[in-house]
Amino acid sequence: MKTTRKRYSADFKAKLALESIRGDLTLAELAAKYGVHHTMVAAWKRQPIDGMASTFAAAGEAAKTASEGEVEKLHAKIGQLVVERNFLAKAFGR
Repeated sequence: MKTTRKRYSADFKAKLALESIRGDLTLAELAAKYGVHHTMVAAWKRQPIDGMASTFAAAGEAAKTASEGEVEKLHAKIGQLVVERNFLAKAFGR
């Protein structure tokens, strides 16, 4: 006889993790309430807490990348304007 593991949806895990982070109930109480083993609740609680720093770091990296791209475009525009100015200065100077 083959037994399959029960799979939980991401929404269910997120809901349970959020409740455990709030701390209104203990992990054992939450596990009993939802019929899940307490170690799973603890693991699901730990995942968002561990990933929180990367959430904020990713936003900083995205802003840094965007500003680097903007600086690159501005440098290209400055170069183009300098070339045009030099060309026009030579053309009118003759």
